[in-house]
Amino acid sequence: MTELGEFLRVRRAALQPADVGLRGYGARRVPGLRREELAMLAGVSSTYYARLEQGLSANASEAVLDALARALELDADERAHLRTLARTPTRRRSRPRPDVIRPGMLRLIESMPDTPAVVLGRRSEVLGWNALGHRLVAGHLPFDSPHRPAERPNMTRLLFLDAHTRELYSRWDDEAQRAVSSLRVLAGRSPDDEELTRLVGELTVQSAEFARLWARHPVANCVSGTKQLRHPEVGELEVAFEVLTPPDDAGHRVLLYTAAPGTPSAAALDLLRRSRTASPTGVSYGAS
Repeated sequence: MTELGEFLRVRRAALQPADVGLRGYGARRVPGLRREELAMLAGVSSTYYARLEQGLSANASEAVLDALARALELDADERAHLRTLARTPTRRRSRPRPDVIRPGMLRLIESMPDTPAVVLGRRSEVLGWNALGHRLVAGHLPFDSPHRPAERPNMTRLLFLDAHTRELYSRWDDEAQRAVSSLRVLAGRSPDDEELTRLVGELTVQSAEFARLWARHPVANCVSGTKQLRHPEVGELEVAFEVLTPPDDAGHRVLLYTAAPGTPSAAALDLLRRSRTASPTGVSYGAS
């Protein structure tokens, strides 16, 4: 089954007949709407819809995609994801080259010492960070690890497989949901990305929590919000985050963190900035 078919199947299973104004008759072998029920709601033939879900039909029209989105009650991010899956051709996979941060981007985040900043690649791997960004999210790792592709941290891998990172997030379940939702968006945009496929496979095998969330096919383009942190040096704090995307096709994202002025969180962030316990190599940060 294709990614498009899997997305349609999972979303169809999440809806009950009563949710969409239909009467359900008798017990169902599988949860959710039947294919023919969804096809009827979308105004397409059940045969065509079955072929679409099975990956046997391509190039669905905008009208059909809009009808399916309405029938499945998709939100804006999910609608965009549906279109991406329907329009993204499957290409022959090639071994990707290690990604690199542009020198100008690195100088930019280093010029903002009071604002934690992390630059992420197409797979949520860390391409670079400034000193405060490093101290905030991964000070237990070597500061220069993003510059060595073989040791480059990945924010999603850290969240699910690294004990220090798990302890950092007071609301870990919310953070995990957000991370998987974002990774689904990235995977939909790059279905031929060998490294991304390998990452998903690794996390699915090593984390039952990731596997459970991934199977639900959540989708959200998380570009802003708040994070509740339990930092080992400065304690509890709440930070807002913004994700900035450079206007090129590199797929890089700049993650910036701020705290509301005059709040205990802002004081904690300033204390972390001034702290001498976090060395540039990160070896003294919460190490065990």
